[in-house]
Amino acid sequence: MRITRRVKEILSHYESDNPGTKANLARILMEGKLGGSGKLVILPVDQGFEHGPARSFAPNPAAYDPHYHFQLAIEAGLNAYAAPLGMIEAGADTFAGAIPTILKVNSSNSLATAKDQAVTGSVNDALRLGCAAIGFTIYPGSDEQFEMMEELRELAEEAKSAGLAVVVWSYPRGPVLDKAGETAVDICAYAAHMAALLGAHIIKVKPPTEVVALEAAKKVYEKERIDIATLAKRIEHVVQACFNGKRLVVFSGGEAKDLEGIYAECRAIRDGGGSGSIIGRNTFQRPKDEALAMLGKIIEIYQGKA
Repeated sequence: MRITRRVKEILSHYESDNPGTKANLARILMEGKLGGSGKLVILPVDQGFEHGPARSFAPNPAAYDPHYHFQLAIEAGLNAYAAPLGMIEAGADTFAGAIPTILKVNSSNSLATAKDQAVTGSVNDALRLGCAAIGFTIYPGSDEQFEMMEELRELAEEAKSAGLAVVVWSYPRGPVLDKAGETAVDICAYAAHMAALLGAHIIKVKPPTEVVALEAAKKVYEKERIDIATLAKRIEHVVQACFNGKRLVVFSGGEAKDLEGIYAECRAIRDGGGSGSIIGRNTFQRPKDEALAMLGKIIEIYQGKA
């Protein structure tokens, strides 16, 4: 595998990491149709845990089969596939080495009331399954946020010492935030910055809205005239919050939306300097041929061709 200049530049931003971790980051960055560009499109399939099997897979029953998701990510030419333990175990042998995998090591479910996640996988699981990285969710704003951050610190330390990369889903939620606040631009930037401070190599957040949730933040945004008028500018602001763009920041696809909405969002991510998309339900809930066509167009957008 020949590493491009752009990927070497990205790897240089991770100054404390050992060669194993950098090699696994390079595996992800060099994979697929965007390989070498510094851009990423990742397929995450943790929605069965989060929302239940019918809500996740009934719109496209082929997606009940774990092999389907490996095949979809490989055929689409994506950078990586992320999923909980059982999903990756179910295809680990058949698809060994075919695409970098990210083991999601904590999960929530829709039967819970607490804004928390259980640790459901380990660094040893990730190594046993040949994964390139572990993935972990934190909920800034939750009553359980500090415990989640401490769990992440321990797992990230172990993962890095074993040569794995660390991907952090940073999703604000909790008693101080209403629904609009969870995706407010100041809160998204804050959540992304926390993930960077916790040592994430790749940070996943939701696309930010024009809402500014915190009164103290509003004063700064107004005084400093921070431009948040367009999604591209808000993406730029979130990326800036991640060490001035020295960390990879990908944005979730969120709830199902029409194709033009997805493409417009990806263009804004690209134009704002985001690293790419991590897009699940909008992908695997469509028939496979439609999903492949959609992912092909998204890749073209990040290549600057559409």
